[in-house]
Amino acid sequence: MATLKVPDVFPPPSEDCKRLKEAFKGWGTDEKAIIWVLGHRNASQRKKIRETYQQLYNESLIDQLNSELSGDFGKAVILWTYDPPERDARLANEALKSRKKSITQLQVIVEIACAYSPQHLMAVRQVYCSLFDCSLEEDIGSNVPLPLRKILLSLVSSFRYDKELVDMNVANVEAAKLHDAIQKKHLDHDDVVWILSTRNIFQLKATFECYLQKYESTIDQDIKSCGSDILVSVLRVVILCIDSPEKHFAEVIRAAIVGFGTDEESLTRAIIARAEIDMIKIRAEYLNANKTSLDDAVTGDTSGYYLDFLMTLLGSRM
Repeated sequence: MATLKVPDVFPPPSEDCKRLKEAFKGWGTDEKAIIWVLGHRNASQRKKIRETYQQLYNESLIDQLNSELSGDFGKAVILWTYDPPERDARLANEALKSRKKSITQLQVIVEIACAYSPQHLMAVRQVYCSLFDCSLEEDIGSNVPLPLRKILLSLVSSFRYDKELVDMNVANVEAAKLHDAIQKKHLDHDDVVWILSTRNIFQLKATFECYLQKYESTIDQDIKSCGSDILVSVLRVVILCIDSPEKHFAEVIRAAIVGFGTDEESLTRAIIARAEIDMIKIRAEYLNANKTSLDDAVTGDTSGYYLDFLMTLLGSRM
């Protein structure tokens, strides 16, 4: 399901580090060499490259990339080079410290809590503490107003059971509880928050299916009918990240591209976050929803080394 192309035989980390070091020398930076090395290594390989680079040259690879690269290309390469939990911890902190708490910012928190494994969420929380000298929960509590604070705190504080276990009786009961709260437009009701933040993904998908069968509308449609405020938007992202993360990220990419200008931060985040996970499924969702390929969409809205790097992660360039 990943689009990242890692060669069957790749050099030891020391050789990759040497090639990167050479790319930084001279009057100009060899961006193509950086793309060739880092754009074809998975997370564990990139971690070894970072560690080896520090050992060989007594300097941080991230710091070196920061000094050599700029613009959207530089931001993308650096995000990709971070260990995934550190990347997401930094993205979460940036979102929480932003003055504007729009769905574009807050959906980053929802993605971390709902579109990844419980183990990844735990790793992000641990890294967050070490990087920022406070917990992710503390920063949500300090920077997000009620009622959004209530749902986000519950989402990031949970540790979902991650095995495929479903109880259809529970699914029916909880579908009714969700429906009742939504009909009353009480979207921050304790039942809504508790169900969405604690049940395992398979159980929740069964609950959403029960909801559709009993009430002849999807839970997303009914939440959408409650209005257009940010709580509605956040809950819709929660539902989508649980039910179909590939559809969510296809929508993030589409929103980043449509209209005047490009939201490079969202585009970068979506591709970097999922290139090693489910980008092939995201491609299919994008094509189905927009009748154009993801590759064509990205090519039409980006350029230069930034485009080359994104297309490398999408598996379209070697």
